[in-house]
Amino acid sequence: MLDFLNNISLDGDDIPALFGLRQKGKDAFFGFPDKKDEPFKYTPISSYISEEMFLPSSNCCDNAHCHCHDAFLSFPTYEYHFCNGALHEHFSPVDGVEISSLLDAFLDHSLTAYLNKFDLSKFPFAALNTAYLEQGVFMRFSKTLDKPVALIYHNHDSGFKNLHNIVVIEKNAQIDLIEYYHGEHNPYFINIVNEIYVSKNALMKHYLFQDESENAVHIGLSNVQIKSGGTYQSYAFHKGGKLTRNETHILLKEENASALVNAAYNLKDKTFVDTTTDIEHLSKSTKSNQIIRGVLNDNTHGVFQGKIHIDPNAVQTEGYQIHKALLLSDDARIDVKPELEIFADDVKCSHGATSGDLNKDELFYLQSRGISEIEARKILVKAFLTEVSSDISNPDVSELCDHFFFD
Repeated sequence: MLDFLNNISLDGDDIPALFGLRQKGKDAFFGFPDKKDEPFKYTPISSYISEEMFLPSSNCCDNAHCHCHDAFLSFPTYEYHFCNGALHEHFSPVDGVEISSLLDAFLDHSLTAYLNKFDLSKFPFAALNTAYLEQGVFMRFSKTLDKPVALIYHNHDSGFKNLHNIVVIEKNAQIDLIEYYHGEHNPYFINIVNEIYVSKNALMKHYLFQDESENAVHIGLSNVQIKSGGTYQSYAFHKGGKLTRNETHILLKEENASALVNAAYNLKDKTFVDTTTDIEHLSKSTKSNQIIRGVLNDNTHGVFQGKIHIDPNAVQTEGYQIHKALLLSDDARIDVKPELEIFADDVKCSHGATSGDLNKDELFYLQSRGISEIEARKILVKAFLTEVSSDISNPDVSELCDHFFFD
């Protein structure tokens, strides 16, 4: 499959350190995983891939006329835009934010402490990402901002979009980060890695909205490391794409670190969404909570794989996980694999999974009040999904969540 990428030319191949890093990625990538690989046993990615998705992306963008420079969201944010996999490098200075392209950060050595701080052999698409490392953004936040930061990804041509972002939240800072993926009808393959570092007593709220082309494959990995007293809160919402795999790997490295990993998906037609999480409690008094809700219509397929690992040192830890799915079609399918690995005493952990149709009594009650069956079903589906986002405190983001699935 790498033959598809032979014609892609990358900036920076004349930089020995970068060339060596890319070669490390190529050496670690042994091809696309299949059902024999345990983490991908429910997600046959190869069968969703076409050669057209791996054409070199045109990155076509006329900076003078491209509408990608306009504000995308309807409320105030600091917006940064990617067009067909390429970053628009026209940053306005923001107090408390250091921002640059990935390559610029590599050249000035800002990435040394942060890039690829995980085992590539366990993440085949991260290895592929490293093999073609070029596009992405480096952001370091030293203070709390007055409005969210938004990364907007516009994809309107075919081809391979390979992105790698580094986000560093320094001590005591509080940041809201929005990622919004928007695609038009062409087939493309987007492969993105986010490496996120939450420092002591810092807070990051991370919102992901995935509305890719119905012909696209979206592979995403967020690798998050959290220090003492730090908090990472993630809310992911999926409705687009031909196939999506959104993977979150979290290291609760120090005492009193915490993570919230919520996700919702509302699928139609033949959409496939895989939500995979792996949370490692490595120190005492760490906490994690996961709420995943899925609605599957038509011939859709959902996958949830969630692991909570409790290290021997992680006493007085709490870890909770629940996945619930509504199957609204006889042809819809859900595969769920929750896991607990507990190697310490004095912990509180639980996991669970349910699936089924809408509650018939609730549906009857709404219809008995004069609401049509179609509208009653919409009300119940919305109420079912809302639990994932009910605790979002930013009213603008909360409203975006409310409209994302139902407008």
